Amino acid sequence: MIKYDILWETMKEKKVTQYKLINEYGFSAGQLSRLRANAPISSHTVDVLCSILDCKVEDVMTYYPDK
Repeated sequence: MIKYDILWETMKEKKVTQYKLINEYGFSAGQLSRLRANAPISSHTVDVLCSILDCKVEDVMTYYPDK
């Protein structure tokens, strides 16, 4: 399972709020909802987040093996 818990920490460190993502970077509110729910997102979305936050993929998501 992929989880996006680390994303919120990265955003806090980079001082980028959800409001800023939507209003300054044109990020989709729907995509943020999917991230909050740990729902599947596209690799393009991960690429956009890494670009905005100037970070690595590992700073956006973490893989946890299914039990």
